[in-house]
Amino acid sequence: MSLCKTTATCIVVAIFCLLPIISSAQGVPSPAFPPEPLTLATAETTALANQPRMLAAQLRARESAQRIREARSGFFPTVGFNATGVRVADVGTSTAAGALTTSSISDRFAYGGNLTQLVTDFGRTSALVGSARSTAEAQNDLATLTRAQVRLNVRNAYFRVLGADAVLRAAQAAQANRHLIARQLTALAQSQLRSTVDVNFAEVLASEADLAVVRAQSVVAQQRAALATAMGTSQSITSPLVEVELPETLPLDAESFLKQAQAKRADLSAVEAQQRAASQFATAEKRLSYPTLNVLGAAGQVPYHDRSLQGDYAAAGFNLNIPIFTGGLFAGRRAEAELEASARTRDVQQLKLQVSEEVRDSWYQADEAYKSLDVTTRLVAQSKEALRLAQARYDAGLGSIVELNEAQLNETSAEITAADATYTYLSRRTELDYAAGLLN
Repeated sequence: MSLCKTTATCIVVAIFCLLPIISSAQGVPSPAFPPEPLTLATAETTALANQPRMLAAQLRARESAQRIREARSGFFPTVGFNATGVRVADVGTSTAAGALTTSSISDRFAYGGNLTQLVTDFGRTSALVGSARSTAEAQNDLATLTRAQVRLNVRNAYFRVLGADAVLRAAQAAQANRHLIARQLTALAQSQLRSTVDVNFAEVLASEADLAVVRAQSVVAQQRAALATAMGTSQSITSPLVEVELPETLPLDAESFLKQAQAKRADLSAVEAQQRAASQFATAEKRLSYPTLNVLGAAGQVPYHDRSLQGDYAAAGFNLNIPIFTGGLFAGRRAEAELEASARTRDVQQLKLQVSEEVRDSWYQADEAYKSLDVTTRLVAQSKEALRLAQARYDAGLGSIVELNEAQLNETSAEITAADATYTYLSRRTELDYAAGLLN
């Protein structure tokens, strides 16, 4: 008996294993699995990996880091290789024009190298390196700002989709309810228990509910397209979205967010770094008028030469350059750089004012949305109770269809407002977090 059971079990398992193959062979499509739910964290991760803005900001940060190497190259020696060959047309030819000294030209071929090493330029190269380093820091801060903006856009788009879905569900519930009432009133009118006027009112409300569903479906499709763009993908987002828990209670004032914004806002850090870069560049431009001392060296061979030249050569020396008169070039560059540094200081002050205003405005809007949650909850409860009473009055013959329809409209409006209020608060809280620099 147990052997039979075992054999039967094996046959059943084999049949289930062969079902997909048989269905495929017969052209029967396999059952489609629903798409995986999309979480907010997954949407953000996808956006940070795919958004062209994010990738471009990262590349510019890497590009800016290379300018530090360019500036630091002034500390290192430069080495070059030269090869020269000369064939004189007439013996005793010399050069005179175009040079302060006259030198004879002789047949020769020579090759060798030269070296130049900066000894000191009185800190100009150091100031240029500092300016390049501050510029790179500013570019990194701008990349961080882009990251925060990408996360902000994804969250807002995600919450708008959730809100549109909630509104669609409320509209569909109202649609089903109104069509049910219309069918009931039609049946009562056929039994001459209700008038055709009541039926007409109910059918008008049912048609309005149909229109509301069509509009809500369109909004859902549009918001899902916006979410796909925010995530940096061209594919349609068809996955159901996972609900997001409400954040912790909003603080009583905006002061804590203001302190965080002053310390964490990436754009504020960027303008401060740009101000430092401008100040260091002004220092470098000021030191243009200082002397520059270089050590020079050269060595090589002259394998083909006349008897007046040696076969090998080597020399070392120095060059001291002291600017005397440049026609006002250095003075103009110094003044330009100093004015730019002063303007950058004012930019920092202006942005601090804007950041404070943005944080306060975002906090007020988030506080309004947070307080609206309780109000909309009470509004839904009150509208449901009003609808219940209106329905009871209408069933008892004490109320009119107009009163019942108005109660239905108020209840539907309250449901949609409540559905949208939660996601409005989530969006405004996200904007507050962005203003405070918490999305970096």
